Amino acid sequence: MSLRPVTLLIFATVLLASSSAFGQTTIMNTPSTDVVASRKVYLEMDFLTNYAWQREGSFTNYIPRAVVGVAGNVEAGVNVSFTHVSGQDSPVEVQPNVKWQFYRNEKAGVAAATGCILYTPMNHRAGTDTMGQCYVVGSKHFTGSHGPRFTGGGYTLIGASSERVKGGAIVGYEQPLFNRVSFLVDWFSGDNRFGYVSPGISIATSKSTALTTGYLIANHGSGKNALFVYYGKQF
Repeated sequence: MSLRPVTLLIFATVLLASSSAFGQTTIMNTPSTDVVASRKVYLEMDFLTNYAWQREGSFTNYIPRAVVGVAGNVEAGVNVSFTHVSGQDSPVEVQPNVKWQFYRNEKAGVAAATGCILYTPMNHRAGTDTMGQCYVVGSKHFTGSHGPRFTGGGYTLIGASSERVKGGAIVGYEQPLFNRVSFLVDWFSGDNRFGYVSPGISIATSKSTALTTGYLIANHGSGKNALFVYYGKQF
């Protein structure tokens, strides 16, 4: 599904909270092995900003996301990223995406998925790539009421002429703490728009909703760091 992914982190997507109550597309900002169930719809609003500590050159990013479960463990969705940068016009980017969970063994706690996201600028197109991100991830969930889940994989960028690094590793860790609260952290390697480590807390506010908040820490350049808050609901 998508992922969210996040210009991910500055200029784009990603994404959602990890609650065992329902499937989701991302851990924090990297893709998970989950998919939205067939004929279900997942809606999310993401908010990211570095304004509190970066007044000059600050940005605020709003990303509404929608994902639909289709047959065959496949989900399809779209993210729309609206970014306000201080002193500049606001870029808009559309991010259609698809994910296929091609393997799942509930007894062993193992799953694997693959997917792609297209990043298409709607304005400010000069000098901005229309690019794709494709990935493969696998996960292992350990049993127990507080059993963690580990995710690992890799991604590649297609058509990203402006990016120095065009691929890398994906790593994620999900740890239930108590009641409906979990600690999450994930990481895209690389010096590019996706290169962040993202620790945070997810709270399942109901059986179908989740609130996630955390901090994006850039692999390179602290000026890109940002606070994020995501709220999602499945129908």
